[in-house]
Amino acid sequence: LKGIHIPNIGPTVMSGRITDLDVNPDNPSEMIVAYASGGLWYSNNNGTTFSPISDELPTLTIGDFAVNWKSKTIWLGTGEANSSRSSYAGYGLFKSTDFGKKWEYVNLSESHHISRVILDEENANRVWVAVIGHLYTQNEERGVFLTEDGGTTWKKTLFVNDSTGAIDLCRIPGTKNSLLAALWQRDRKAWNFEEGGTGSGIFRSDDGGKSWKELSSLESGFPKGPHVGRIGLAAFNEKIMYALVDDQSAKPENGSKKNKAFIQKISWL
Repeated sequence: LKGIHIPNIGPTVMSGRITDLDVNPDNPSEMIVAYASGGLWYSNNNGTTFSPISDELPTLTIGDFAVNWKSKTIWLGTGEANSSRSSYAGYGLFKSTDFGKKWEYVNLSESHHISRVILDEENANRVWVAVIGHLYTQNEERGVFLTEDGGTTWKKTLFVNDSTGAIDLCRIPGTKNSLLAALWQRDRKAWNFEEGGTGSGIFRSDDGGKSWKELSSLESGFPKGPHVGRIGLAAFNEKIMYALVDDQSAKPENGSKKNKAFIQKISWL
């Protein structure tokens, strides 16, 4: 049997996916890396070695985190936001003020999967969190949440329905209180995945996330309907914004002949 090669058929290493990376802007050799189901790791030697800093937490699956490097504060959102069968649920949001030596639980236990955490660099008590919510079941703790007291209390300021969660969130550069949020409606089952829904869309807030208005209406020209799925966001300024959209809608008949432009410029403002 010497010539028979026996391949490795598993188990696969599910912690191999990196979900987020944050580098100290004043010291690029210092960084923190988050794994999908492998915890949070810290390096101060340009990634030559890493030390685990979240092993004491009740979960090691991470969706997103944010760091204030000057105050050494980490806000950790648990639960990978990708909607695959190997995306394990987390246990809400945690906070550390000493680079992970000690952690404080700051609620959102039923979020299960947190997709984005954004800090207000000028106000340490104000934090925005995008929650995609339960993967296999419907739940109410999903959407965009805001705290203005350092995580003691939270307000759910953007919510569509119990199967639509917030998959991305970003601040608009050049503004103090303007944000964009992407909502994603999906229904995951072990045997099936409905990757879109009418709840998917882009919303904007100009009062620090307290209220929102939808930008992706039917009149805007942005894709809308039951087959619009995950949306990724980036903002350059108040006028220029980008969205990457998973749209499973059927192409219009002869659409390729009528419209040869693959990328369209859309006015939302």
